Amino acid sequence: MKKLIVILSLIVISCGSDDNINSNCNFLFDAGVNLTVNTNLPQFNQLQFNGNGVYVANQGNNGIWLYRLTSSTLYAWDAADPSHAPAACSTLTDSGTGDIVVCGCDDANQYNLSTGFGFEGNTLPCTLKPYRVDDLGNGQYLVSN
Repeated sequence: MKKLIVILSLIVISCGSDDNINSNCNFLFDAGVNLTVNTNLPQFNQLQFNGNGVYVANQGNNGIWLYRLTSSTLYAWDAADPSHAPAACSTLTDSGTGDIVVCGCDDANQYNLSTGFGFEGNTLPCTLKPYRVDDLGNGQYLVSN
């Protein structure tokens, strides 16, 4: 019986949790999103081309970044920096490279729109908050959560 308790204890200890790493990734609200995007309209036209992103205000926490990875893949990410508490400066803006967005706060966190991962030596604990994207056909997409 002692052997069983020792083995179970070792399993529990070795299976530890990464809660310490991700404990700060709970800053963003589960804001309701229900957005229809038509890439044939001028404001979304850039999404017809791979490697382009478009910011949409008044959605999610601080807006949404839409990013065309491939002709069949469109991503939608919350435009709030997930690695710290919301603030006036925490909206992610275009860095000028097309696929990288940057936080306007002092930490200046950067995220890749093609992966959702942060840069800072790949050590940022949080990834961008994704939204579901459904292809409705004819250049139209539904972004929701």
